[in-house]
Amino acid sequence: MVALFIALSVAFVAIGGLCAAIDAAYGVVSRSDVQELANDRGESGALHRIADDMHRHINAVNFQRVFFETISAVMVVLAFVSAGFDVWGSLLWSVVTMTAVTFVLVGSSPRSVGRAHPLVLIAFSAGFVRFSRIVVGPLTTALIGIGNLVTPGRARVAVSTERQLLSMVDEAAEADILEDEDRDLIHSIFEFGDTIVREVMIARTDMVTLTSDLSLDDALGVFLEEGFSRMPVIGDDTDDIVGVAYLKDVAAFVRRHPDAASTTPITRLIRPALLVPEVKKADDTLRLLQEESNHLAMVVDEYGGIAGLITMEDLIEEVLGDISDEYDDEVSEIIQLDAGEYRVVARMNIDELAEHLGITIDEEDVDTVGGLFVKNLGRLPHHNDEVDVQGLHLVAERVDRRRGLLHTLIVTTKGDS
Repeated sequence: MVALFIALSVAFVAIGGLCAAIDAAYGVVSRSDVQELANDRGESGALHRIADDMHRHINAVNFQRVFFETISAVMVVLAFVSAGFDVWGSLLWSVVTMTAVTFVLVGSSPRSVGRAHPLVLIAFSAGFVRFSRIVVGPLTTALIGIGNLVTPGRARVAVSTERQLLSMVDEAAEADILEDEDRDLIHSIFEFGDTIVREVMIARTDMVTLTSDLSLDDALGVFLEEGFSRMPVIGDDTDDIVGVAYLKDVAAFVRRHPDAASTTPITRLIRPALLVPEVKKADDTLRLLQEESNHLAMVVDEYGGIAGLITMEDLIEEVLGDISDEYDDEVSEIIQLDAGEYRVVARMNIDELAEHLGITIDEEDVDTVGGLFVKNLGRLPHHNDEVDVQGLHLVAERVDRRRGLLHTLIVTTKGDS
């Protein structure tokens, strides 16, 4: 009898290990992977049905794994009892034996095999998985229903939050399954949905505009000098946006009517300006630009004034990173001058500065380093004005005296000042 009990225990452990391997295999593939495998193999039965309802099929497999582990443990107890051990000794040695056996032969080893060769194992076990669903599926469904009554709550899937998914992406990159560039791209896509236009726009003070009284000839000169293909046209001031001028329209007119170019105002060729609020989501704005077949929109603040402008290129760069061509001037927003000392462009985003310095800057009301400086200074800046904020010492370096516009700052980390 001892040999019979041991043989049955080994058989049940083997089946439990197979179930564990199958569970691990399905854990690293998607429904579409199983569907594709079924199509490649020309199957019309088990794999297609599994792909249509993977969750319940895996529940049935896991139920069988637990069942065979339990039966195997009972067989081991009976084997020790048949060998002459007392009841308590049989229980003790069964616990020790089955803990080791279950951990190795049902836990780690089969799961490693399942994760290493998922498609092979899925194809091999399709009939068994389908049979398990038919035989014990109703029972597992009933037990899960009882469990939901005991512990009510929304059923959770393997990845139920954005944070969990991004954590999995980070783990995949650390395991060299994903390239670092792919991980950064995935993070950028998720962060893009939380970004508002104000954070990525070209600020009002950095806008290059055309005045409505310019001739087409003069406007063409500005286009060629600045290297832009589209520029906003303003009336009395920057808040008075008349429209948007396109280089291709101006160049075509000047080429066809060279004599009239110097007397024809730019307003003759302008197109309506697209306006978006500064708090609009970046992804919604990109979608709007695509729908409107537009590459530029004016950004409006809460008071109806012009806060800046946003281009399709700015939005795409927020996801993909900087897109440079032969006409772009490479200007670094931060330059290290000494240990812990940097020259920073005022329009640099504070999150980018914090990331560069490896610190945290907690400010909700401002987006740029210049805005952070002015907020803590409490007035328009002058040359050599200083403020200390969140572990940083900021000094106004280059300031437009007439407009009080801050261009660059010297930033020193306090530990090095």
